[in-house]
Amino acid sequence: MIGSPGAGKSIFAARLGKVLDLPVIHLDREFWQPGWVETPSDIWRQRVCKLVEPDSWIIDGTYDRTLDIRLQRADTVFFLDYPRYLCLWRIIKRVITSFGRVRFDMAAGCREKLDMSFIRWTWNYRRDHYPRIHDCLREKFSNGNLVVLKNPLRSRRFMDELR
Repeated sequence: MIGSPGAGKSIFAARLGKVLDLPVIHLDREFWQPGWVETPSDIWRQRVCKLVEPDSWIIDGTYDRTLDIRLQRADTVFFLDYPRYLCLWRIIKRVITSFGRVRFDMAAGCREKLDMSFIRWTWNYRRDHYPRIHDCLREKFSNGNLVVLKNPLRSRRFMDELR
């Protein structure tokens, strides 16, 4: 499950996991340490290698620096390719409704906060991250099943059809 921050990857992944009866791994929960401390790159790559060892899973999170590892083991990728304005609106709404609390998909000790650097990162996501994601998909996932969902209505319809 990949896409821009705020696209709704975690919720979609959780719903998909229930429908398909598959375990869901939220990369935000795995990557962040209490107090929003990042896992060092070498340890993170090792951890992701372990996460993809089982035969079946749904992994929620783009984390393009480890996308290559996951694509080698994935048979399907869901790409929530939503408009930037919608993703930013959802982030702002999430901060308002969850401020100070730890979300279900987040690591312990990582309370929801307003972070302007995250807003800028999201604003520039398509420009800065899409080329790397598309290159990785082309190189590592050319024969896999890529499901691109462009808006929440298409995502809901897909989930309804799957049920």
